[in-house]
Amino acid sequence: MGVRTWRARRKEALEPSLGSEKGVREAYREYGGELLGYARNALGDAQLAEEIVQEVFLRAWRSSGSFDARRGSLRTWLYAIARNAIVDARRHRAARPAAGADESEQARESGGRDPYDQLLARIELSEALDRLTPQHREAVIEVYLLGRTCADLAEELGIPASSARSRLYYGIRALRGILEENGWLAP
Repeated sequence: MGVRTWRARRKEALEPSLGSEKGVREAYREYGGELLGYARNALGDAQLAEEIVQEVFLRAWRSSGSFDARRGSLRTWLYAIARNAIVDARRHRAARPAAGADESEQARESGGRDPYDQLLARIELSEALDRLTPQHREAVIEVYLLGRTCADLAEELGIPASSARSRLYYGIRALRGILEENGWLAP
């Protein structure tokens, strides 16, 4: 059994199944608090955030058959559902603006990239990087994220520069495959 298969089986065994009431309760206990904070920060309304979290677990329970642990973690899947529910709530609020809506909140919603989308992207990228081998992950992080050269990395690791470039090439190739698998990149 390969490492990747073992990790996938281990992940499936640890994560609650949303097909049963017990599994939904376990998932809520595990992820409910952080999803509530995510929704509260995104919407600026504690009561609406609580409704969003309820909606997230209702949607997750209804579509539990579509969850595939091989494509990503339960946490990432729940965050994606939460993001969609938050977008729906914002659209609903925009269709019927609340009396005395804060202008700064409206400006934040209309301009620039959404910080919550950026957070979700960072979480998904981190999980994708975790699926790489340690050598490939190190090469990708050091060169692409920290801006080092392959020659510097090779010197630090005591390997030929061509080996560092090879690790980088195959690491990027594997990362692209993982991101495509998770629906991040167009095929």
